[in-house]
Amino acid sequence: KNGPADYILFFKGIPLACVEGKKIRIGPQNVLQQAKRYAKGFPESPHSYGDYHLPFIYSTNGKIFWFQDLRDPLNLSREVSAFHTPQALMEMLNRNESAAKNWLKENEVENRDLWPFQVEAIKAMEQAILNRRRTMLIAMATGTGKTFTIFNLIYRLMKSGLAKRIVFLVDRRALAAQAVTTAASFEAEPSLKFDQCYEVYSQRIRREDLDEDMKFDPKILPTEYLTNPNSRDSFVYISTIQRMRINLFGSEGLFSATGDLDDDSDAQILDIPIHAFDVIIADECHRGYTAQEESKWREVLNHFDGIRVGLTATPAAHTMAFFKNMVFRYDYERAVQEGYLVDYDAIAIQSDITPVS
Repeated sequence: KNGPADYILFFKGIPLACVEGKKIRIGPQNVLQQAKRYAKGFPESPHSYGDYHLPFIYSTNGKIFWFQDLRDPLNLSREVSAFHTPQALMEMLNRNESAAKNWLKENEVENRDLWPFQVEAIKAMEQAILNRRRTMLIAMATGTGKTFTIFNLIYRLMKSGLAKRIVFLVDRRALAAQAVTTAASFEAEPSLKFDQCYEVYSQRIRREDLDEDMKFDPKILPTEYLTNPNSRDSFVYISTIQRMRINLFGSEGLFSATGDLDDDSDAQILDIPIHAFDVIIADECHRGYTAQEESKWREVLNHFDGIRVGLTATPAAHTMAFFKNMVFRYDYERAVQEGYLVDYDAIAIQSDITPVS
């Protein structure tokens, strides 16, 4: 009613989004207001969200994409790497996010195996999500149970319905094996391990990467789980970030020093949509895959339109530059003071060993 829009996206006759298109030299973020104007004037729409009659809007110059969910006035615009698929928009439209968030508010963090500071960390992450933060950083000293803590969060996000598909990215195969072990040993519900409540998949893990007494047989993620995400599927995928990058962009420019690339010889480029995962967890995120603005690892994290959580023991400047919001920190000194870590004594020795040049 207030002028011609550049594009309206429909799915099976249902109007879902307005797209404001601009020339390549124009930054698209600043023109989202025009898409909002058209969303207000869309006639005879089956949707109504305050002043808006379309649930979603985009602005793009063909290279950069900005997106906003108009169904709640508190939702902020965000940059995405591409258009969502029609199925992704319908999944967002049908998801009862408010009910999921209410579940988190009404159900206390209860696990007798959690230490108090781990409960504090989970609450901090959940509060950040309730505050609509989509990127956050957690810093916990080595030995304070980051993986166990994050799997408690994963369980609550999946139990509430806020997340169905979660990827846990590591940079070494041994860390993937550790996460697989945690999933298999973590009692999420009485007499039920986490992997008995929800599907847990991984890339191929060698037997020597698992603990000697671990009898868990890792399940390999079916390719269609990546290429054709389905709202009915609820699962956790544990993968090295190296393999995920090959799946997204190929192996060009990926240095073998950053991981176990020999075991990724079967990896191939896949058409993975941006909504493949609701939550992306990057373990040990200080190690280097956020070291440069255009780093190969940052491309992986930026590809997915989901909540991104960084885990680290030693946050660095480049880590903070990417994840921005440190929502919880439990450092070594506090852990020692509270009795959860044992302090060390520095010992100086005189060595007769000389370095070989």
